Amino acid sequence: MSTATIFYRNVKWRFHNAFTIVITILQPLLWLVLYSTVAEGTMAGTGIENYTAFIFPGLIVLVSFSASSSNGIMNYLMKADGSFYRVLIAPVRRSSIVLGQLLEAVCCTFVEVGIMTVISLLFFVNVLPNFPSLLLMVLLVALTAFFMAGISYSVSLVLPNEVLYETVMNAIVLPIFFLSSALFPADGLQGILKTIIYLNPFTHVINALRSVIFYGTIDFRTVAPVAVLFLLLGVGSFSWALYCLKKETRL
Repeated sequence: MSTATIFYRNVKWRFHNAFTIVITILQPLLWLVLYSTVAEGTMAGTGIENYTAFIFPGLIVLVSFSASSSNGIMNYLMKADGSFYRVLIAPVRRSSIVLGQLLEAVCCTFVEVGIMTVISLLFFVNVLPNFPSLLLMVLLVALTAFFMAGISYSVSLVLPNEVLYETVMNAIVLPIFFLSSALFPADGLQGILKTIIYLNPFTHVINALRSVIFYGTIDFRTVAPVAVLFLLLGVGSFSWALYCLKKETRL
């Protein structure tokens, strides 16, 4: 049993439980359709001509949060029906189990981002300026989703039930989302709030995606450090997830 087998198994489970896709994409869609429309008028004088396009990169990150969180819920459901433990006793490397699970979350993220992209076109959001920019967006979204999937998978192995898991994940995700540049420009902020926002790594991936969507330009001096940062974060979250799974096996 390989990484590809685990990945295919999880994808098949996902589409047999398609409600998980609907639930995880619902909140970002509400932000896209309702919040952007309501808040559009409050952005007068900020220089933002299309507020929906402005918040779209932040909603891509929110989608990755939601898809990754549902990946952790999958663990609890698989434990309940026994399939989680059947995989553990199968002749498969623990790293393959983790990698297959995380890649499924990345795949789910892209499905949901694709749905949001189609809907965003109704709001005149040009998210596909050129092919190199598209490749860059794919890379950044994949690295972001992989990192968050590793975190959610690890947390799901540490916490005893899905109620506590959802509580902890909300406590992680909501501050990260709101204390970033997802919903408003951070340039005019001052003091401790500006420092917190710029220390948030997701601020920088959102800004990189926003630059690509708005201008179709790639500034590698800005994008490369962001990509390297999330690559390192992804390696760290994968290592933590692998440690947690090996610990689960020993219990």
